[in-house]
Amino acid sequence: MKFQFVDIHTHVNFAAFDKDRDEVIKRASDAGVAMINVGTQVDTSKKAIEMAENHENCYAIVGLHPVHTSKSFHDEKELGEGGKEFTSRGEQFDTSVYRSMLKHPKVVGIGECGLDYYHLDEESIKIQQENFEMQIDLANEAGKPLMLHVRSNKESGKSAYKDALEILKARAKVKGNFHFFAGTWDEAKQILDFGYTISFTGVITFARDYDEVIKNAPLEMIMSETDAPYVSPAPFRGKRNEPAHVREVVKKIAEIRGEDYEKVRAQLAENAGRVFGL
Repeated sequence: MKFQFVDIHTHVNFAAFDKDRDEVIKRASDAGVAMINVGTQVDTSKKAIEMAENHENCYAIVGLHPVHTSKSFHDEKELGEGGKEFTSRGEQFDTSVYRSMLKHPKVVGIGECGLDYYHLDEESIKIQQENFEMQIDLANEAGKPLMLHVRSNKESGKSAYKDALEILKARAKVKGNFHFFAGTWDEAKQILDFGYTISFTGVITFARDYDEVIKNAPLEMIMSETDAPYVSPAPFRGKRNEPAHVREVVKKIAEIRGEDYEKVRAQLAENAGRVFGL
């Protein structure tokens, strides 16, 4: 792969980039950055595929985000203003629709799927689990890795990481990545021992919460991402994030680990190529 960096989880397919999408993609390409645009439901998944068809440095992952399995909120950065076209309508995973999307050669995984316990609601959690299991089954069928969105509820102490791992251990036959990892070292170790990778965002450039995990995890089991348009790294905080900024995440991982930057950069790119078949 000719690109020096891989932003393994970004959303240039979101409405936040409608006005300058091509320019953002070009800036990434000029910076040596390949990106995987991750779907959150049918519309954004289709957009990710469209971008992959039109840009050499773009790949796609398609799937249904856990928060979109129930009616919830409208995020203008994701869905645009007004909310008329899509406002977390409570989509149910349609295996046949996503199976068709997976036939595209630049679709490299399924997701982002998983469990989100930020707003605890037992009924919605049950629906999330059902849709998660359906996506795992399709991943098994297609032989594609999973892009996982897992978020716990710290106030209740209920670990989505624990529950997601139990489901994966019982059902998954493919590898996967826990994106935007925000758990403890103990949770990370269980994920790594299971053979799954974890990835980090720009949050690590201004918060020290994940230094222990970054230092202790094997370099070949971690990756870099932006989750753009969200969580811009320093020195871009307060501005819309974009894939070119993944370089700051890579730089910080090397700094925290106390390792040679070029070694870390090359290994993270190799990890992305290995996991997602780039």
